[in-house]
Amino acid sequence: MKYDLIDNALFIKNRKNFMAQMKPNSLAVFNSNDIYPVSADSTLPFEQHRDIFYLSGVDQEESVLVMFPDCPKEKYREILFVRETNDHIAVWEGEKLTKEKATATSGVKTVLWLQDLEKVFSELMTYADTVYVNTNEHYRASVETETREDRFTKWWKAKYPAHSVAKSNPILQRLRSVKDQIELDLMQKACDITNKGFRRVLGFVKPGVWEYEIEAEYIHEFLRNRSKKFAYTPIIASGNNANVLHYIENNQQCKAGDLILMDVGAEYANYSSDMTRTIPVSGRFTDRQKAVYNAVLKVKDEATKLLVPGTLWEQYHVEVGKIMTSELLGLGLLDKADVQNENPEWPAFKKYFMHGTSHHIGLDTHDYGLLHEPMQANQVFTVEPGIYIPDEGFGIRLEDDVVIQETGAPSNLMRDIPITVEEIEDLMNS
Repeated sequence: MKYDLIDNALFIKNRKNFMAQMKPNSLAVFNSNDIYPVSADSTLPFEQHRDIFYLSGVDQEESVLVMFPDCPKEKYREILFVRETNDHIAVWEGEKLTKEKATATSGVKTVLWLQDLEKVFSELMTYADTVYVNTNEHYRASVETETREDRFTKWWKAKYPAHSVAKSNPILQRLRSVKDQIELDLMQKACDITNKGFRRVLGFVKPGVWEYEIEAEYIHEFLRNRSKKFAYTPIIASGNNANVLHYIENNQQCKAGDLILMDVGAEYANYSSDMTRTIPVSGRFTDRQKAVYNAVLKVKDEATKLLVPGTLWEQYHVEVGKIMTSELLGLGLLDKADVQNENPEWPAFKKYFMHGTSHHIGLDTHDYGLLHEPMQANQVFTVEPGIYIPDEGFGIRLEDDVVIQETGAPSNLMRDIPITVEEIEDLMNS
């Protein structure tokens, strides 16, 4: 790992909070992700399952966390199983967690080798009545791949069919959506790295550069600041490419007079940042571009003010839609008749702003959080309005990551990232 060791007090607290919501005499199991093959002997880079990371800090394949708070044997109330390491593995694959390092990372005192899992699990199942299974119930999830978690669930259900089943996901949706200060500090670090990347790009962009060259500038700055990668596939969209919401080809040349929409973010310690900025290839916005840009910025600023404890997701988006409608009327993109005759299921503003304004962010870029429940302090949301005008050859989106506060306006984790027209033009021409 490139990041500094995280204080294991975070993971100790997370497990305590999870176990407090478990049913009596139940255990919960969390598996690492697989290493996924590409072909021949090549694999994708390993990405830890965010749930076991959240509960243990273990960032290694072939690891299993078991929590059984009512276990009659105290040493088995928290168990971490990790792959046994040796000198041969250290030479060929690099150093793996020892039992001592696994305890230092996670705060779990009982660390066993993975080869002992079935034997110990068999004993635990004689004491337990219920097993919590960890399923992916995120509202955007669409998964066809069978995961290590899925295979483990199939195995234990077949071997122990008399046990009851409970779901971990509803507990995790609530716990993970509200961030600890340690988590907020890690997210701040990710945003600060993104800031360095953006400032680097502002000094690099000029007519004739290619979108992939801009992408390369970002990843160079991210890696040299101890991020291992982009938090998600980056969007570097010049000209009309910005009107394709998930444009990721990044293979076009940037032309004088065009704008570039850049939706990028660094990860740090598996925590995400998510930034969007739109800049002029030539270093100056035209009057029309500036007018649209400032309208988007106004919507972002006004929408941010609505993110307070108690806000309901659906109503929030209705209110943002009203703000956007006002700005689109001012730009001449809508007229009063468009608004008066709009379809309530697809309001007039959706012609130019067709996506949502915010999503939870944390260990996942589209993080856990139950959208039907009121917003809470220490939840982190993106704020990302946009106006997309294919007929005029550009689209503008602006995005920050903000933390809901107990009182007052949210705190902006992207506080130092330039965003106003004046800041961007000054930096591009300095």
